[in-house]
Amino acid sequence: MSHPTVNDIKAPITEELKEFNQRFKDSMKSLNVPLVDKVMRYIVKRKGKQMRPMFVLLINKAVGGQVTDAGYVGASLIELLHTATLVHDDVVDEADTRRGFFSINALWGKKVAVLVGDYLLSRGLLLSLQNKQFHLLELTSRAVQAMSEGELLQLEKARRLDITEEVYYDIIKKKTASLIAASCAVGAAAASEDQDLIDAMWEFGEQAGIAFQIRDDLFDFGFDDVGKPLGIDIKEKKMTLPLIYALQQVSPSEVRRIKRLIRKKSTDPKAVKEVIDFVRGSGGLEYAAQEMYAYRDRALHILDQLPKSDATQSLRSLLKYVTERKK
Repeated sequence: MSHPTVNDIKAPITEELKEFNQRFKDSMKSLNVPLVDKVMRYIVKRKGKQMRPMFVLLINKAVGGQVTDAGYVGASLIELLHTATLVHDDVVDEADTRRGFFSINALWGKKVAVLVGDYLLSRGLLLSLQNKQFHLLELTSRAVQAMSEGELLQLEKARRLDITEEVYYDIIKKKTASLIAASCAVGAAAASEDQDLIDAMWEFGEQAGIAFQIRDDLFDFGFDDVGKPLGIDIKEKKMTLPLIYALQQVSPSEVRRIKRLIRKKSTDPKAVKEVIDFVRGSGGLEYAAQEMYAYRDRALHILDQLPKSDATQSLRSLLKYVTERKK
């Protein structure tokens, strides 16, 4: 089976994505503050793959046969909130770049970046209210709350480096999977009032989001040798699934030694390489990949509830892409 490309996945919603992009741009405009518009133009220029709006539009079309007006509102709402969280994340992480572009805080400073994140959040809230899409707002608000909780939980646990698998899954379910889950639930809710279906699509997005995050974890250890700089998560003292598994396989003294390397020498390339080699040699990568595919399979199984269509096939391809992407 060949690897699906982003363009293959987008094929059933090519025109709808053009319409979405125009509506998204319009939803960001300020009437009387030139600085806001300047920053918004920069954000639009450096947009990513738009995976979350793709989930919204594909599920919306798969459920309703075509993208509804509420579907466009939902996709814009999700992307506004996602962009707001990325802007705020860059401030929290003191990151100067994102996706090869300078971050908002690098160009305009922390104060502007925090306020721009707040502005994007408020635009999303207003967009839902003006269109009377209260259900969509409720679904996305659940995700924003979960994302904040996930980030705080990770910060709290990172200091002690004592994350269990259970806590790891709790963090990524909240931090990464919740917004993908909301994207899928919003796509369904914008075309149907069937609460069981909406709940099923939330579950689908959650399983897909967890698989997506595990794939991200694997990049850090050179799984598939993708050419990405290795050890970023180790340098940031993040406990990822391959590392958690590896630590479960060795003696308490070896656990202490590896944790000491992460805690004290996370900026030393030699120490980082030692941790990477430790994880690679312990079966951590194979275990994490096995878990990732198990989550993907559960997500694929949930998709069987949707009628067969080009949009549903694209959702399957999107899941394949998410777990086999090279960057």
